[in-house]
Amino acid sequence: MNDATSPLQREFQVPLLGLTLLLRPVEQADFEALYACASDPLIWEQHPQSTRYQRDVFQGFFDGAIASKGALVVIERASGDVIGSSRYYDFDESRSQVTIGYTFLARRFWGGAVNREMKGLMLRHAFQFVEHVHFEIGANNRRSRRAIEKLGATLVDEQTLDGNAHVVYRIDKSSYAPA
Repeated sequence: MNDATSPLQREFQVPLLGLTLLLRPVEQADFEALYACASDPLIWEQHPQSTRYQRDVFQGFFDGAIASKGALVVIERASGDVIGSSRYYDFDESRSQVTIGYTFLARRFWGGAVNREMKGLMLRHAFQFVEHVHFEIGANNRRSRRAIEKLGATLVDEQTLDGNAHVVYRIDKSSYAPA
């Protein structure tokens, strides 16, 4: 259910303010700024959709973000620059879980505190509504897997999505220890 009153949009499409980041719902006007970040081929080299840096491929990704009603744009507060995106999806109220994924950041923010702050904001917010947060990651995306493992996520499943090998990690509210 992705209409204007869906629980995903109602609960997860809110601004999240951190020390250095602002996450807010993605808007149509964000396309150019997000594409400027995403047009770097190295961002996608370990991703199952390695051509997402191409404008037409990214357009499909962006359209999906808008339609998901769970996508957030990541803004560096000091500069006001758009530096990436992530989204909530597959909210399942009966299982008390949501998935976080479709995340990317401009390369200059890799390896520092930005991913930890972004995911921390998203996790703390999600745990107001659910007991479990899943992360679906391309099986060969070593950078993303290491980053999510550093947050305390546990590998819980391996699956094939859209013909590509993915792994599923989980963090439970009961065991989450924010940094």
